[in-house]
Amino acid sequence: MKRSQINEILHEGHAFMKQFGVILPPFSSWSPEQMRGDEAKLIRDRGLGWDITDYGQGKFDELGLFLFTTRNGAVEDLSTGRGMLYAEKIMITRENQLSPMHRHNLKAEDIINRGGGDLIIELFAPDAKGNIDRSSDVTVPSDGILRTLPAGGKLCLKPGESVTLMPGIWHAFWAEKGDCLIGEVSTVNDDRTDNVFEMKIGRFAKVEEDVAPDHLLVSDY
Repeated sequence: MKRSQINEILHEGHAFMKQFGVILPPFSSWSPEQMRGDEAKLIRDRGLGWDITDYGQGKFDELGLFLFTTRNGAVEDLSTGRGMLYAEKIMITRENQLSPMHRHNLKAEDIINRGGGDLIIELFAPDAKGNIDRSSDVTVPSDGILRTLPAGGKLCLKPGESVTLMPGIWHAFWAEKGDCLIGEVSTVNDDRTDNVFEMKIGRFAKVEEDVAPDHLLVSDY
């Protein structure tokens, strides 16, 4: 992705969030120089901030996601069961823009439709080796109710609805009937190591520096 495109997507996404009353923390407006400074060390270490990805495929409108990580704990604390063991993100998926099929080894997450269009989530259970099970039903909690779908079933979340995805559950998602604002509340998040994709793709965009960044992405840290 060109940096100029990233800058444009960032500002469009921020404006979309504001339509739903989302106010981001102060560091969301920090300059690249501020984000490289000593004061931002914890922000960088925890991977907080802007995250715009096309998964390295160069077709953001078809395959991509807009994210902002507001809080995140330390993966190292998971082994002790104490400390800041949670994370929170706000995301935007555009209409018919795919976030590709993947699973997490460690992270459990609530995916919440915070407003806009419908959020469609395609689901598969894992087999004994953690691969996609294309024959078995998959059961997930959705707002306190267990929902069972056939392999590859599509769960439609209307604004205000949510689903809980435990580690290992394969999922892909996109928006229908308009762009969708998504909330994510999860276990500690490590996007560098805890995303297992069905396709051979990367988690972050490959950036072409045609202009200066308005704000750094987490992948710039």
